[in-house]
Amino acid sequence: MAMTDSTGSTWRYRWAYRQNERRRRVFRAADGAWRRRDEELRRLRTLAAEFGGLADAGTGLPIELDPGETVCWVLPAAQLVEVRRAVVLPAPELRVTLQPGPLRKRRPDGVRIADTGIAVITNRRLVLLGGRGRRDWAYGKMTGLAHDPRAPVTMIQLLDRRRASGLLLPPDAAADFRFKLSVAFADAIEQREAVLAQLDEALAEHAQGKPLRPAVLTPAQARLTGLVLGGARTVAVAAGVALLVPAALIVSAPSAPSDAIRTEVAAATAGNATEPPAAAASATASAAAATPAGAAAAAAGSPAPTPIAAPDLCGAPTNPLGYGFCAGDPIRKPAAGVCDWFDCVPGFWAGRGYLVQCGNSSVSLAGGSPRACGQHGGVWRTIRALSPQPG
Repeated sequence: MAMTDSTGSTWRYRWAYRQNERRRRVFRAADGAWRRRDEELRRLRTLAAEFGGLADAGTGLPIELDPGETVCWVLPAAQLVEVRRAVVLPAPELRVTLQPGPLRKRRPDGVRIADTGIAVITNRRLVLLGGRGRRDWAYGKMTGLAHDPRAPVTMIQLLDRRRASGLLLPPDAAADFRFKLSVAFADAIEQREAVLAQLDEALAEHAQGKPLRPAVLTPAQARLTGLVLGGARTVAVAAGVALLVPAALIVSAPSAPSDAIRTEVAAATAGNATEPPAAAASATASAAAATPAGAAAAAAGSPAPTPIAAPDLCGAPTNPLGYGFCAGDPIRKPAAGVCDWFDCVPGFWAGRGYLVQCGNSSVSLAGGSPRACGQHGGVWRTIRALSPQPG
């Protein structure tokens, strides 16, 4: 037998079940993404701490190592690229890129491929063993280093070389190459601890953004909107339609004849009129009152009212709160029922910022924080109110 509440209804239990299932799905997706990112950061932290090489790791490679030099990493497929004109690259930085964007397999304009070979990272230099010879980039002579954000290309400028050159790598190997090159360069100038400190800071920040398991909703928390298929959003749409239909009828209703038309008609039929002037005036007034707009105007003694249009929310879900994506004030203290109209992220009320919409269309109250929507596709746009908000 179906479970019922004190009133004998079962819809409250169905509402609680649906809401809890939706919350669990959102939480599992966010928690899975958080755990994958946590594992990747810990892998990079371990790699940076243990990064090094062995002298015999270069066995079989056509490279002669200097005393104390060790091979740290080898990539068998790399291409030497050169720029066609002189450029000035930014100075090498110790900051590593922890969240690289997607890279396309292409080379930037103004860059030509000069050779193909094996890329080798040692504790002293980066080497390309190509078919046309060898190209070295010693860490101690680097004056410029740039990683293209859209292509798997890394350009390097040396003190004793006029033009910049670098490597074009397979897109799936570029992120590891850039990280290991940064660690090798930092270790060569005795600044590996700075890289480790960045990774420790990233891990601590990531730990603070761990998704919270949502609280379980009970049937007693069900709202009357749960009786309607689609919930609060369906009610909002129905309310909007109820407002628009009368307005549309008022706009489309035929209006009473104007004074100029009535004058022309009276002049054309003056000779054939069979009614006294008072009767004609009465008939004209009766015809005007026969229309809805004329009746309303006659009853109120004023022109027909102007229809009220629903507010434009610039693409936001229809809601009675006036929250949308148009110009307005950021919302720092949202209404208590905001999650009835928007899809709130887990732990929504723990936010300490303003309302923003994430990349996956969910809503967060952490706007202004660098961690806002970190597990939901990043911040997409700010939700604003049509009227000033308190605070």
